[in-house]
This record gives sequence, structure tokens and C-alpha cells, in this order.
Amino acid sequence: MDKTLRRAVIMLHDAGMALVSFPIAVFLRLGWDALDHSAAVLGQGWAIFSITALGVLVGTRLDRGSWRYASVDDALQIGRVSLIANLIFLLVLFLLFRAELFPRSVVVINTFVFAALLAAPRLFYRAYRDGRMANILERGTQWRVPVILLGAGDEAEAFQRQMRRDSGANYRVIGIVDDDPARIGTTIRGVRVHGPVRDLGKIVAKLAKRGAMPERLVITGDYAGDVTRSELLAMAVDHGLRLDRIPQQSVLHKDEGTHFQVQPVDVADLLSRPQAKLDRDAMRNLLEGKRVAITGAGGSIGSELARQVAGFAPASIALLEQSEYNLYEIDRTLDEDFAGVPHTAHLCNVRNGDQVDRILGAEKPDVVFHAAALKHVPLLEPQPSQAVLTNVLGSRNVADACVRHGVGVMVMISTDKASDPISVMGASKRVAEAYAQALDIDQRGKADGTRFVTVRFGNVLGSAGSVVPLFQKQIAKGGPLTVTDPEMVRYFMTIEEAVQLVLFASARETSLDQSVGAIVVLDMGEPVRIIDMARQMIRLAGLEPDVDIEIKITGARPGERLSEPLFDKREEHMPSGHPALLLAQPDAGPLAQVADAIDRMVVLARKGDEQAARAALESQTGTRLGAEAHAAQ
Repeated sequence: MDKTLRRAVIMLHDAGMALVSFPIAVFLRLGWDALDHSAAVLGQGWAIFSITALGVLVGTRLDRGSWRYASVDDALQIGRVSLIANLIFLLVLFLLFRAELFPRSVVVINTFVFAALLAAPRLFYRAYRDGRMANILERGTQWRVPVILLGAGDEAEAFQRQMRRDSGANYRVIGIVDDDPARIGTTIRGVRVHGPVRDLGKIVAKLAKRGAMPERLVITGDYAGDVTRSELLAMAVDHGLRLDRIPQQSVLHKDEGTHFQVQPVDVADLLSRPQAKLDRDAMRNLLEGKRVAITGAGGSIGSELARQVAGFAPASIALLEQSEYNLYEIDRTLDEDFAGVPHTAHLCNVRNGDQVDRILGAEKPDVVFHAAALKHVPLLEPQPSQAVLTNVLGSRNVADACVRHGVGVMVMISTDKASDPISVMGASKRVAEAYAQALDIDQRGKADGTRFVTVRFGNVLGSAGSVVPLFQKQIAKGGPLTVTDPEMVRYFMTIEEAVQLVLFASARETSLDQSVGAIVVLDMGEPVRIIDMARQMIRLAGLEPDVDIEIKITGARPGERLSEPLFDKREEHMPSGHPALLLAQPDAGPLAQVADAIDRMVVLARKGDEQAARAALESQTGTRLGAEAHAAQ
């Protein structure tokens, strides 16, 4: 309902209750003897009270209260309104008629009647909407930290309710901010909704004048405005507020177990962007009831793949991982969170082709996700042989085993560093991409051929080797934060978002069969400057960059460049038909030629001839690797 219309309806209701309450109070006091009183006398009293009550209702703005969140606190406010209205009524009677028109106890009775008539419809409406009476019986307690909630809705109300129910709660909600014009000006549990969000400075100043200076801005799940998390952080810092949030997993339930844990906003929140609409039915068709194998299952990407795949009820999941501890962790996670999904754990190094072949032969998967890789750029620069043996040979071992055992789909997890590579890591992943592409082209002509889908994306927040955990450790130690170059930028997305898009891309490419040998590139949004991320993380910790924590420029490391393009300059761009996905069509070369090149570089890598292995990678990718290449960028 329109805000103005809603307030008008509420005011009409409350005015109607004022008209009804006075004759009820007279009848309760005098009974049928009220008929013996002069109609003019009763009419005068009725008119005086109605006018008085209407003035008090307008003055106290009772129509701004939200019936959806009515509670005992609202009932107490209504009681105060009724008391004020009747005291003024009594004063007017005394001044005009010395209060001799009828028994003064009528005023006392009317105080309760008027309050009941105003409160009962509100409380019953709340009980009807919630399906229970318990929520309206909660009273407030005192809190220590004054906060502003961002977003006026169910979660904001539930947060306030928990704060009042928990005697140990340490937050005091002094204001709510929202962009919705229909909500601005209303109240939730007696707390006014201000807005819009971009007027936060004026709102803070207004609250401070009233003696309620907020210390934190808490984002609730109700907020759906167009102000980004980065902008909110800047606004909060400008006004001396700490930016916190109620985690997304804190979904409102109608039970007493609802719990809201306020947490600091983390850097992943700052990258938030509109969620792409993904076809979960397509993902379900790819995975439900299917046998799935995941290499590198204990890594950051592999473990998240395992969790999300398990959510689609596959027939089984085979976990392949060389790290015993990481394998134990993801196996235990599936035991605890997805007990109904059969899964097996295999200690396996993808370099061992015989072992990979035995496992896939025994598991007979329908879908294989290949996430095993070495990916630390500076570490691999002086030892290209290790990148060749894991990223190139390991990927070939998995791909060949998929073909031999009739796997329906193999998904190769790649990286933006494979695009026009200048690092050993990127070049090794580009060779692995080329082999998967060549196999995909080769298998299309066969009745039961394996479909190979290569998915390329940028940096993942929180993954092994990500800059975020490094910055967190450096902040905990008091700094400095080390940034290689002030102009260095990277594409980032969260692990959850990246894996969800990987699953969607795999399902879409498999079902549409629209491209042969193409690489699916995830839309990573806008690149982020690393130094800006460092400053934001310092602010999120409640500190000031270059004042509390130093940012130190260290210079680019071997194999690094200022930016990582998602597309190679030699790749043909193709439409995907979906805004979250892009397609690249590089020339992989004939399968036999790619396989022969891999054979030669593997021989060199096994000999430990680092220079020759590097030269073989350069020859196959057509690029120049190393720090010299960075200097030339």
C-alpha cells in the first residue's frame, strides 16, 4: 500500500477508535443510567474528547508505527498516548465545566478503553501475520553499543526482537535506514526508519543531536538498495562508524531458535554484484543421480566443488587428492553435512597416470571435475619442470583416463593466467587447455565420445595463494601490508560464486553443445586494484591506512604482470547466449601435434632440465616467459 494512503487508513482507524471509546467508557461507568444524562452534555464530552484525541494522535505520529511488527513496546507507547489524551481531556473539562458534566472516573476508564481499542487490532494483526502470539510479548532491555540497521524489514525486526529478548545483548538499535520510500518515516518497534541511504551523514547528525550517537552501521538481509558495499564502507568510515553485517545465512525463521550473529563486513562483501540468474535445473540434470569424480578435491576450489556437487544428490562422489590432511578434511565434511551422499576418498597424485586410470576405472564416473594443479606463480618460475609434470602431464593423465573409461563430461578448471601467458604457471595451464580442446574436437566425431569443457576464471578470494589471507595475517601482525605495484589489478570473485558458475557453465555447454573446443570464460566483473583492496581491508579492521598500518610497495615478483587479461589476443571471441559466460575459441592445433609436444616437454621435465622445460613451454604457447616478459608489458 502507498505510504500516504497507509497512514491515512491508520489515522482513520485511530480516530474511529477515539469516537468509539468515549461512549463505551461512559456506559461502563454508568450503565443504562447514562440514558438519564443530558444528550447535550454527553455530546459535548464526546466532541471534546474526540478533538483532543485526534490532536494527540497527530502530534505523537502514531500512524507511523508498523502494524506488521507491533509488540508490547508499541502497546506501551499507545498507553502513553491514551493517558496524554485523557489528561488533556480532563484539563479541558475542568477549565470549561469544572469537570462536573459526569463522573471523573469516566476519564480513568476511558484511558484503558482507548488504549485497548488502539492496541488490540495492531497486536492481533501481528499475531495473524506471524501465526503466533509469542512475538508480541517481548520486552526490551538495555544495550551498550548504539547501532543503525541498514534495511527495514523482517530481519531488522527480528534482530531488534533478539536484542530485547537476550539480557546479555550488547547492541541498541537507535535508527534504521532504507531506500524504499514506502518504509521511510515508519517505525519498527518504536525505532524510526530514515532514508535514503545516501543521506547517511545527515541521519547520523540528526541522531547525534538527539543524544544518540551511533557507533556501527549493521547491514541486514533486508537491504536491497543500489549502494555498493565499497560505497557503504567509505560512507561508514567518513562518519566514524564501523561497518558490520548480519551474515546471509542468518535467514529469518518463525521459531525461538532464530539467532543473528553480527560480524564484520569482509572483503568478499565489497565485491558483491548482482547475482546472475543461473539455471539450477540444468545443473541438476548434469549431476543428480550421476557418479562424479573430483581431482584436487581437498583444495579451495575442489572442496567447494565437492560441497556444491553433493547438494545436487549425485549417485556418488570420488575424491582424489594428494594431501592426506586436505583429503581427510573434505571427506569428514561430506560425512557430516551430506551423510546421504556416498563418497570415497583416494590419496592420488595426478602425475601418476596408472593410479588415476585405476581409480577412474573402478569408480566409473559420469562427470569428472579436474581441479588439481600447482598455481603459485612465483614458486613455479624457477622450477618449470614441476609445473609441467602436474599441470600438463597430470591434466593429460586425467583426460586420457576419461576417454578410456567412457566418462561423459570432463571439466577442466583453468585460470586467466593461461591467457597470453608470461608465467610458467600460466603457460602450463594453457598447454593443458590446448590438450583438452584438441580432445574435445577429436571426441565429437565419436558416438560415445567424452565432452571436454574448459572453464577459465581469475583470482578466487580465500583460495590458497590468494592475497586476502596474506593481508589478513599482515594486519594481525600490525603490518606492513605488502603490495607489489600500486597499479596492479586483478579480477576477483568468491569461491562459492566461482564454483556455482563452473557448474552452470559445465551444464550449459554440455546440454547446448553449441561450441567445439571453446573455452568458457566466467564474467568476473570489473578488475580491482590490489592497493585499493589493501586499504579497504585495513579500514574493515577499524584502522586507518598509512596511519595505523603501513602499505609497502615491494615490486612485482617473477612471472607477475600488472593485469591478467581474460582473453588471449589471438583468441576469437564468441557469444555464449548468457551474460555470466563468455566464450574464447583459440587455435589448439591437431591432437597428435599437441600430444607430441607434451611428450617432449615431459621428458625434459623428468630429467629436471629447467631451461629446456621452460623453452618447451614457450615454444608450445608462442610466448616469452619470465621477469623479462613482465618488464616488457
